[in-house]
Amino acid sequence: MSRFAPIAIALLLRATSAIAAGPANPDPAAVTAGSFAVEPSHTRVQFTVSHMGFTNWYGDFTGASGSLRIDPKNIAASTVEISIPTASVSTTNTILDGELKSADWFDAAQFPTIRFVSTAVKPTGPNTADITGNLSFHGVTRPVVLVARFNGAGINPIDKAYTLGFDATTTIKRSDWGVKNYVPVIGDETILRISAAFETPRKAR
Repeated sequence: MSRFAPIAIALLLRATSAIAAGPANPDPAAVTAGSFAVEPSHTRVQFTVSHMGFTNWYGDFTGASGSLRIDPKNIAASTVEISIPTASVSTTNTILDGELKSADWFDAAQFPTIRFVSTAVKPTGPNTADITGNLSFHGVTRPVVLVARFNGAGINPIDKAYTLGFDATTTIKRSDWGVKNYVPVIGDETILRISAAFETPRKAR
């Protein structure tokens, strides 16, 4: 074996480790304070309900927009707002997608936007917080609490934008928002999951 082989292997392992770790720094104290916009291509909103108790049934929304204002020195003062086009609902079944967009379910024509606006942020750990806010859906606005986790922040090597990533979950009863079809055969309790990327607004780069 060449005497340079161990050095080459060490460098390769180091590079592989760096790629696996990714550019995101998981330390919330290292976050750059400021205002950020939703990066829709890598923001996913998913809902889950029970299908007759046999399986869990999933759906997604795309095309999210919104904003985040954050200061790692004062997390409680953070604000977040996310808007989602109702008609973007997708379940991988086009017939079902059409039904969900109809007046019988989500009524995307009359209520084209689902929106969450925060009203309070309560840190619960080094990288977690409970985000209280108002969820507007199907013509009804009610308070919910998102259980949020900070994933990491850093420069996205593709678009060169400073990016922050979070996951958040909450559980609601869809009937509270007037979507009561087939309850309880199709579950009333609905799990909402948001994996959100926020980045420096393009005009600020």
